[in-house]
Amino acid sequence: MCDHHNHGRREALKVLGALGLAGLSTPVLAADAATIGAFMPGKGWLPAGASCEGDGTPLQFIPKTAPDATPLVDELKKYPKCPYCGMDRTEYNFSRHLVQYDDNLVDGTCSIHCLALSLMLNMDRGPKAIYAADFGSPAEIKPLVLVDKATYLIGSKLKGTMTANSKVAFADKAQAEAAMAKEGGTLGTFDQTLNQTMVDMAADTARIRKNRAERRQKMMPKA
Repeated sequence: MCDHHNHGRREALKVLGALGLAGLSTPVLAADAATIGAFMPGKGWLPAGASCEGDGTPLQFIPKTAPDATPLVDELKKYPKCPYCGMDRTEYNFSRHLVQYDDNLVDGTCSIHCLALSLMLNMDRGPKAIYAADFGSPAEIKPLVLVDKATYLIGSKLKGTMTANSKVAFADKAQAEAAMAKEGGTLGTFDQTLNQTMVDMAADTARIRKNRAERRQKMMPKA
């Protein structure tokens, strides 16, 4: 990736540090969380006081798989779940992203929202390649394309993944323009979309935490 793009992403990560962490600190039903525990990606709901190997922010978010020089080969088998939210990447194949870092460690995420988390938590790793699903493909499982060659549709009526402000990628700009004419929104590059993702991060994270806290409350046994 060129220096211009890397500089833009470094600047975007600064924005995420300023905006995203505010949402992460939002207290929502803390007493209930202490009783029922928390949701751990890949493990489901855990009781209060439970621990997992690798606990300790941010170490648990660092990619744990072995270095992978060919991440697109059997990608959904190797990276089936988003490590940040636990969502199934096959189910959300239309919005999924994947980043290969310069040491060949790979993070496969459900969305650009969780990709932004990966980029922030792995600041000492440079992105070697970043891929996004081609929303415009007719295939049942959308193929991945390099984000530098993709056109994003931001803020359309299409349902967003992990965000209230929809963001989807198209390999063909003409398809993105046709979707914009039908669904609204604006077109953007990956860097512009990443910046918007980080601007949205605080509100999206607070909303997700609230929704999950309400789910925990419903799961609690009645007194």
